[in-house]
Amino acid sequence: MNSIAPHATLTGSGVDGVDIPIVGIGTWPLTGSECTASVTQALALGYRHVDTAENYGNEDAVGLAVRESGLAREDVFVTTKFNKDSHGDAATVRQSAERALKRMGLDYLDLFLVHWPNPAQDLYVQTCESLVGLVETGLVRAWGVSNFKPVHLQRVLDAGMVPPVNQVQVDPEHAQHDVEQFNAASGVATAAYSPLARGSEVLNRAELVDPAARVGRTPAQVALRWHLQQGRIVVPRSANEERQRQNLDLFDFALTEEEMARIDALDTGEGPRLDSDEFGH
Repeated sequence: MNSIAPHATLTGSGVDGVDIPIVGIGTWPLTGSECTASVTQALALGYRHVDTAENYGNEDAVGLAVRESGLAREDVFVTTKFNKDSHGDAATVRQSAERALKRMGLDYLDLFLVHWPNPAQDLYVQTCESLVGLVETGLVRAWGVSNFKPVHLQRVLDAGMVPPVNQVQVDPEHAQHDVEQFNAASGVATAAYSPLARGSEVLNRAELVDPAARVGRTPAQVALRWHLQQGRIVVPRSANEERQRQNLDLFDFALTEEEMARIDALDTGEGPRLDSDEFGH
């Protein structure tokens, strides 16, 4: 039987009660027919949240899969993100949304994120203001940010806005406690990308292997369950059918407090792969 993830509720400036499936399918770096096939497969398995971005170069492929899935549009939650050349006033941000919708062949976006703050450009606060206004047009249901540090979020908060979500890199070795705690204290939901520590050997660690053996699951499922029990939204990426199925099959087992603490202890204290004060597009 196919699983469908439970929902969390996004709230924030301009957004009041938008439900988001807490497990989504990531799509980077897939493009073209490979991306469409992966998303089509994921939707057939029960995924109802798809994560893409302008910079991934696959919004067209994602949109095709959504349109041809046989599912009602309102049953699929679509997240995309936009680049720094679209930061700025209301007209600029609206044009970015319209271009994304045209690429995807959709009438609205469920979640539209500032992909990187690009602080040297110093337009992200104005961009958030533009996003709040964009929700009122109906082109997007919710807005948010990605890769924002507490210092970036604080400036947005000081301008009187609360982003509904901040999507950041979180995995057992890069827990980013300072970011997550600031998000939570500010009423901002945390979404984790690369939740399985891409390129890491962490899934071979006893802290994940041991509970996996106890509950009869994979270490990757244990890592994703760790995220969910800490209240995060997750967007793992896999094109493999069995792994897609496993990554969604997370809701009939639980980790103990001791197991959670052991996984917590894997945190190296290091920041994410890319420093959002220096990197951006």
